[in-house]
Amino acid sequence: MTTRRKFLKTAGIAGVGTLAAPAVVKAQSAITWRFQTYAGAALGEHVTKPVIDYINANSNGELQVELFYADQIVPTGELFQALQRGTIDGVHSDDDSMASPTPLRQFGGYFPFATKHILDVPVLFNQYGLKEIWEEEYNKVGVKWISAAGQDPCNFNTTKEITSVADLDGLRLYTFPTAGRFLSKFGVVPVSIPYEDAEVAVQTGELDGMAWSGITEDYTVGWADVTDYFLTNNISGAWIGSWFINQQRWADLPDHLKSVVMAATEAGHTYRNQWYWGGEAALRANGDKLQLRQVPPSEWAEVENAAKEFWNEVAAEGEIQEKIINIFREYNSVINQAGAPYNFE
Repeated sequence: MTTRRKFLKTAGIAGVGTLAAPAVVKAQSAITWRFQTYAGAALGEHVTKPVIDYINANSNGELQVELFYADQIVPTGELFQALQRGTIDGVHSDDDSMASPTPLRQFGGYFPFATKHILDVPVLFNQYGLKEIWEEEYNKVGVKWISAAGQDPCNFNTTKEITSVADLDGLRLYTFPTAGRFLSKFGVVPVSIPYEDAEVAVQTGELDGMAWSGITEDYTVGWADVTDYFLTNNISGAWIGSWFINQQRWADLPDHLKSVVMAATEAGHTYRNQWYWGGEAALRANGDKLQLRQVPPSEWAEVENAAKEFWNEVAAEGEIQEKIINIFREYNSVINQAGAPYNFE
């Protein structure tokens, strides 16, 4: 028979005879990440912070992410290097602004006329093969690419009126590197300055405006307060931006927390889809700060045709570039045959 003494010894109850006290299990400290977005605080409140809040609220205290806005830890153009080094653990940006050292760089942000609407971006990634390309190319350079999504179109908000293609000539605009390269064909002077300085640069006359966003951002970040006109023609229907994590930090993250991060990212995409789509319509219809202008479609076709030549130039740069351009061509062929609302014809 099992004696009381033997039972107590087996059970390991502290304080009985010479038995040792059981080891105390310490709670594991939270994993902490530092995350920087390309967006300033006003815009980041909508495009990045909802994802960070979701992670922090749903990780049961096991993962806590601190959010930093544009240029707060490093300048936006140094985001990629900082991510590789581990200076920051995560990034929300387009490939172009963060100076990605991959052939994908110029396709992030606003690649001229690759998209017409915000939902084109997830379709291109999930149905036409861009996802696999992005995953593979970033694995080569030691960064974990998480997901891409669309945002607003690339319109023009300016202090000078634009009613013809000729009015672009000489405009000094804050814009993305690849968008600037394309627009320079029409005499635009791209100006590269820190994001938070753009508004003051318009007020001081250093800039004539921005080719950076749709009208939702213009109102949200204060640019509608310093410019007068909004051109409804755009050079891209949706910004292509991604979420990236330091490769080792991602590898070290338990699978259940990876699931939380992925769920948060997808929820953020959904929020931005409705925020931008509704905002673009409401502010064009009811906004009282920017006067709408349009270049006639027949004349804007000159810009669209120049984009086709631009695509050919980029496709000739390498195998990956050609592969992506062919995907854009295939997708645009489909939506151009599909009619409204997939295209504007």
